[in-house]
Amino acid sequence: MTASIQRAPAALVRSALSNEFGLVALIAVFAAWFALATPGFASPFNLFTLGRIAAIDVMIGFSMMVVIVTGGLNLSVGAIGACSAMFFGWLSQRFGLPLVFTIPAALAMGAALGAVNGQLIVRSGLHSFIITLATMSVFFGVMVFVTRAEAFRALPPAILAFGRLRYFGYVSPLLLVSAGVGLALAALYRLTPLGREMLAAGANAAAAELSGVRVGRVFVRCHMLSGALAGVAALMAIARTGAAIPSMAGDLGQDWLLPAFLGPVLGGTLLSGGRVSVLGAFLGSALVSELTNGLLQFRVGEFWLQTYLGLMLLAAVLLDLMRRKLVARFGASR
Repeated sequence: MTASIQRAPAALVRSALSNEFGLVALIAVFAAWFALATPGFASPFNLFTLGRIAAIDVMIGFSMMVVIVTGGLNLSVGAIGACSAMFFGWLSQRFGLPLVFTIPAALAMGAALGAVNGQLIVRSGLHSFIITLATMSVFFGVMVFVTRAEAFRALPPAILAFGRLRYFGYVSPLLLVSAGVGLALAALYRLTPLGREMLAAGANAAAAELSGVRVGRVFVRCHMLSGALAGVAALMAIARTGAAIPSMAGDLGQDWLLPAFLGPVLGGTLLSGGRVSVLGAFLGSALVSELTNGLLQFRVGEFWLQTYLGLMLLAAVLLDLMRRKLVARFGASR
């Protein structure tokens, strides 16, 4: 009984120093501040809009997270998302195919482009930064050439209605989709051999190989999963905007890069690989969306907004380093 009482403060301190607790606290603090400072922030319409944006940002973060787990990067997340969206629009508008076919086809396109990344990384031995930086330009350039940079707007009404749907007046179903994908990813890493192999390959690839893990195959599967999740994010963006547009992720898909890194890094996923927090990535992306929405309510310019988000990424890395040192010091003192 006495030992349990003595261990309680240590557990509370570790919980208070966790990324998840800190992110929840920050989300609550900024929500209260924005609600008091800007009358439109807490309106049902703005909360609905914020939920839709956050859902897409969360999915973009998940797409990067599943590669960071192995110590790699996927700079082509935005380009893959744009390709998946345009493939969906092409099948829907040109051939009039139903959603039951076009949605899996778009996700398959994303997974196929991810597989190309994975195979090039494994076979060349080059770092994923170099490969995905190159394929980002290749994927986007081929897509623009094939589609002639024309948007697809004659899309099935069902996907547009889904994007406009509201629960309780302000909850977007897109946010529920992101939450469902997060639960599936958490189950993958905690309950399946493949998830454990991904974590092992990220923690120490050489040791994992000696243990019987086919590290190359794991890397390819991680990039395939990343591509599929980028496809999900693209479909959610289509549901939000009502069109498949080549520039939906910016030129070369660069507009997705900062959200892709911010969510996982704020959430505690190690850039060196081997550790992941799905809940942390979800909360980190939600915090970024909340800050973006709130700062826009203050009429902050786009340049300054990107500056603040970049500083947040830098601060997140430094604070995570400090947090891990505090946790290790407190644990050692016990």
